Amino acid sequence: MTTAAQLHRAATSLPEVERREENGSLTYVVAGSEFASVDRDGLVRLHLSAADADQALDRYPSAKRTTLAHGASGISIPVTAVNGMELNSLVHKAWLSRAPQRLVSEREEADRGVAPGGSDALPKSIGKPATRALLGAGVRSLADVARLTEADLLALHGVGPKAVRILLAAVGEREAGA
Repeated sequence: MTTAAQLHRAATSLPEVERREENGSLTYVVAGSEFASVDRDGLVRLHLSAADADQALDRYPSAKRTTLAHGASGISIPVTAVNGMELNSLVHKAWLSRAPQRLVSEREEADRGVAPGGSDALPKSIGKPATRALLGAGVRSLADVARLTEADLLALHGVGPKAVRILLAAVGEREAGA
């Protein structure tokens, strides 16, 4: 059964997401724009493009169309009515609909596994899954890695102990050379 915790993991795995809590509801915001929320009864609201909302309404009988702030479209659906993988996809689409173009472009690069180059680049030896996971979380350089704990890195799906060892060694070498 999918839970609000799954929504939280999906939303906070995306770059520059803030979580806000008010009156028992959790709201997820990117660049000042709400893209997902869940209330204490487990009702999820997602800001979606009209096309994505139509697809969700066709797929989930318990989903309802909602009109959100500034005339934006979206859906509301009980968190238990959608499985975890599908919820992840819906949250990602909601984030894409509200994130600034800069973040959307970075996320598309991350999904393709394209890391920036240069002296501060992520090591290729960490592997493509780890690179995609890091880029997807907004970690684009060794300087970004240095701001994270080992636990933060291991919490990213696709980043395992071997990748963490390689990353921490590269950060150490970078700091020793600075």
